[in-house]
Amino acid sequence: MTGLVLKLGPRERVLVNGAVIENGDRRSRLSILTPNANILRLRDAVSPEQANTPVRRVCYVAQLALSGDADAAEARAQLLRGIDQLAQALRDPGSQDLLSQARAAAREDDFYRALKRLRGLLPLEERLLALARTTQ
Repeated sequence: MTGLVLKLGPRERVLVNGAVIENGDRRSRLSILTPNANILRLRDAVSPEQANTPVRRVCYVAQLALSGDADAAEARAQLLRGIDQLAQALRDPGSQDLLSQARAAAREDDFYRALKRLRGLLPLEERLLALARTTQ
């Protein structure tokens, strides 16, 4: 059997093709067999209010495309522009690698993979922003 396996904690919510699904009182495991289903754990979601940093804004665009709340072609264009802008600022090899992977995923309309790679930049962004706040 192939596909995505979701392991959900009690009362955990997940967005599947635009529908919010909440797990029951026990841990569970679901196998998603439909290829290209749009799935997002709500605990990983970026709310509009949280999209207040460069990386979070680009993550939010990927999330909108993934959830089906944005036109895929327009979201892809915005996502690629955002990734290119981040690549100009985050020059270290690790960030460049994640951005390259996110770019490739976005070009293939694999918004889940793009979002996953972009989320890998959040800890670095947080450290850089904290450093900037302490030097002001």
